[in-house]
Amino acid sequence: MDATLATTLQIVITVMAGIGAQVVAEWVQIPAIVFLLLFGVILGSSVLNWLHPDQLGTGLEVLIALLVAVILFEGGFNLQLRELGRVSGSLRNLVTIGTLITILGGGLAAHWLSEFPWSIAFLYAALVVVTGPVVINSLLRHVKVDRQVATILEGEGVLIDPIGAILAVVVLNVVLNGQSNPFNIAGDLILRLGIGGGIGAIGAWLMGVLLRRATFLSEDLKTLVVLAGLWGLFGLAQTIRSEAGLMATVVAGIVLRAFALPEERLLKRFKGQLTTLAVSVLFILLSADLSIAGILALGWGGLFTVFALMFVVRPISVFACTWKSDLNWRQKIFLSWIAPRGIIAASVASIFAILLTQRGINGGDSIKALVFLTIILTVVLQSVSAQMLANLLKITAEDTTGAVIVGCSPLSLLIARLFRDRGESIALIDTDPDSYPTDANLTVFIRSALDTDVLEEAGLASVGTFLAMTNNSEVNLVLAQRAIEEFAPPRVLSVFPADATASIKIQGAFTAQFNLKTWNQFLADNAVKLGETEFGENFEAQQAYLRSLIDSETVLPVLLERDNSLQVCPAEMTWQVGDRLIYLLHDPKPKLLKVLGGSNQTKLTLEKLSEIEEIPVLEASVDESSV
Repeated sequence: MDATLATTLQIVITVMAGIGAQVVAEWVQIPAIVFLLLFGVILGSSVLNWLHPDQLGTGLEVLIALLVAVILFEGGFNLQLRELGRVSGSLRNLVTIGTLITILGGGLAAHWLSEFPWSIAFLYAALVVVTGPVVINSLLRHVKVDRQVATILEGEGVLIDPIGAILAVVVLNVVLNGQSNPFNIAGDLILRLGIGGGIGAIGAWLMGVLLRRATFLSEDLKTLVVLAGLWGLFGLAQTIRSEAGLMATVVAGIVLRAFALPEERLLKRFKGQLTTLAVSVLFILLSADLSIAGILALGWGGLFTVFALMFVVRPISVFACTWKSDLNWRQKIFLSWIAPRGIIAASVASIFAILLTQRGINGGDSIKALVFLTIILTVVLQSVSAQMLANLLKITAEDTTGAVIVGCSPLSLLIARLFRDRGESIALIDTDPDSYPTDANLTVFIRSALDTDVLEEAGLASVGTFLAMTNNSEVNLVLAQRAIEEFAPPRVLSVFPADATASIKIQGAFTAQFNLKTWNQFLADNAVKLGETEFGENFEAQQAYLRSLIDSETVLPVLLERDNSLQVCPAEMTWQVGDRLIYLLHDPKPKLLKVLGGSNQTKLTLEKLSEIEEIPVLEASVDESSV
């Protein structure tokens, strides 16, 4: 077969297999790296022998370098500096002290358990320092943990990749050249990081200025300008000092994100698609060259080395690095378990195996096999167990409490008091000074919720619910979208008409036909009762009766308590047995009659109402017969 055609077919098979693995991963809701590794091994020399990455020659190293640059840039671009600031202490410790602990612990485990020579053992440890932003982000898309934990994992994955890769290169130079002076080693590491960080920051700043001022450029061309720019910065840094380009791309992504360009959403979409393609191609090619026999040859020692890294080294690192943080023990346990290795470890290990073999040093293939064993075990075990562990520890996004409400009205004030009485964080935002409540125990910001600084001060980054319920439905949708883009709270609700177009991430509040003005007037006229009910054995009848009252706008579902978590009722709420519903019942008795009856109260009292608890027998039986 013609060499050109053979190489072309190699690339075609790689791309098809990579995208196919991504499709399967989306279907079964498992991180794609699991199937990328599986497909690559099956297509490689160990099984079908269809893919031969060595046919690409030096082109493989070039492809790895350029695609890794895209992956790291995308990781840096997706980081939220505002959120990183809240966990900066723990994150700083993890990428410094944590790196040192992993190097020492991993090196000791590889030497004692896998019987690697000291130099090869610490080279392996340097390679597995990294955790991998692509794998972390893929895992967090399927496992919704609270934002603080997610931010630490995302930040660690992005920031530690260039540090780990450069550290691995420094250790490799020690192995190849015999350099052992610790000051020279530390200086070499700092120099590479400094050169890369400086070039990335300056280059991204110039790129941001260009994109802001070059109004003649189309949006499509601007995305390509960014791609060309990041590869240019990567190449420049690499020319000055090898592996400095990795740090340059991460810093460039962070700095360019800080510019808040109007094309940011388009850039994120383009870079996200390009990263997906890059990861797919790289993992298929790298795993295709993996020898199953080489992994099996590691024996029990290799398995125990990885387990030591997962069950001993990582927990020690996390607890040491978060000792004085505000993280609770449940969050620390989750962080201790989640540390999957990814594309950087795989690509650098593959290159190192080639270099060591070329220099006649034994251990290159063993390092590659052990690194891939680490990737396989950490990704598979942690991906499968992450959701179960998050649920067990109760640190999922759904377990996050508290709320931020935009719009001070009688109904929003009532909801705020109910949250406050539960001891949960609550903040209200409104631009009208006259809307300030008389209740001094409520936190109110008389400012615009369109200002992200206001949302941050209100605590939106750490609460579970955002509710936009001003009198303007269009403003509500804009506010809800802004909250999603900047803070991504677990639950985003908005008051808008049933026929309005909203993002799939924005839920309608209360009911599909909810009228804010009407219910605020009911509250102002004291024409409501505040009730609570719990769904029990008579669930079907209770549900049918309540639905009929909601449809007739007699009852307004307000809050729902499930598994000790209080949340605002969305319009499309599915109730369950054991749920506790807090609702408003329209009570249209004349005001004078209420006064004479002694029910003219200024504060609603939560109670079980006979109007709801005593389900009409006729309606209940009709419903049961219809079922």
